[in-house]
Amino acid sequence: MNMVIPCLFGLEGLVGDELRRMGLQQVRVEDRRVYFTGDANDMARANLCCRMGERVMIVLGRFEVHSFEDLYQGVKAIALEELIPKDGVFPVKGYSLDSQLHSVPDCQAVAKKAAVDRLGKHYGLQHLPETGSVYPLRFSIMKDMCEFYLDTSGVSLHKRGYRAVGNEAPLHETMAAAMVTLSRYRGRDFFWDPFCGSGTIVIEAALIALNRAPGLNRSFAAQKWPVFDQTVWQQARTEALDKEYRGDYRILGSDIDPNSLGIAIQNAKKAGVSKWIEFKEADATKISLPAPTGTIVCNPPYGERMLEQRSAQRLYRDMGRHWRFADGWSQYIISSEPEFEHFFGKPAAKKRKLYNGRLQCNVYMYYNKERKK
Repeated sequence: MNMVIPCLFGLEGLVGDELRRMGLQQVRVEDRRVYFTGDANDMARANLCCRMGERVMIVLGRFEVHSFEDLYQGVKAIALEELIPKDGVFPVKGYSLDSQLHSVPDCQAVAKKAAVDRLGKHYGLQHLPETGSVYPLRFSIMKDMCEFYLDTSGVSLHKRGYRAVGNEAPLHETMAAAMVTLSRYRGRDFFWDPFCGSGTIVIEAALIALNRAPGLNRSFAAQKWPVFDQTVWQQARTEALDKEYRGDYRILGSDIDPNSLGIAIQNAKKAGVSKWIEFKEADATKISLPAPTGTIVCNPPYGERMLEQRSAQRLYRDMGRHWRFADGWSQYIISSEPEFEHFFGKPAAKKRKLYNGRLQCNVYMYYNKERKK
């Protein structure tokens, strides 16, 4: 099967490297997506183990669309019956960019009708019951080229299952994992997030230190599909568990807000990593460094409105002054403030543009003395 993993803009290279480390074949990186080829075992492994991608989808077809008729005929030509049974539920979602077909609701309606007509004709039904398992269909139309997919993940991969219902964090789990990956943290150093909030970054750091598959505590849409043998999921989980590490890791999450810390503690317990993380109530601009050397990865508050932005700029100044002599620490700080380095008081050794949702940010990287060498 040809498969694709969409991702946040700026993470494509990291996701590509991740898939190659998994041993997946024909990995190809494009803007906001990474392609690979594989079988059902590879599909299950990618769902369980991919830290920085958003979902794993099977590519069903690719065709030009200049009209709704083109879209209808393109979808209708796909052999959906090979994957979707008579009672399958098949919602259709997608997006369109820089294309003649710019109305997404109309595109969804046309693609749904084409799928209904194809499956209805194959199963000899005028009305499909749609009472069984869910088979999410998705499309991407870019510059009049449509790709049509079957989404094997269902709920997005950034939803690991450890975040409390209704607990929104300013950073997706996939982005937090990307920042930890950029820091090269693997469990050997002291790891600290001084603005830990609900704990996403430190939880992802613990999962990486343990080499624990991020999808172990959740389910996926394709697990309910009879077209795939259930043993592929059992094998993927067994393989992932066999690759886990055990060690004594030094991971600290601190925050000035006790309510956020309470949520972080619960999230860490739900993720099964609370024994490796210490949480502490503290002001990031006043707390003493917890160790002589280590790695800081953090997402400090940044305001989009004028008063909030000024408050954030003052915070960056205070951070820069407080960490001025933290030579033994590498620091990875994400911010949407274009003048961050000015307020922090120090140019970054390197910076990387990423998008936190639709918000353009940079990860500012400051290396410790050893890393500089």
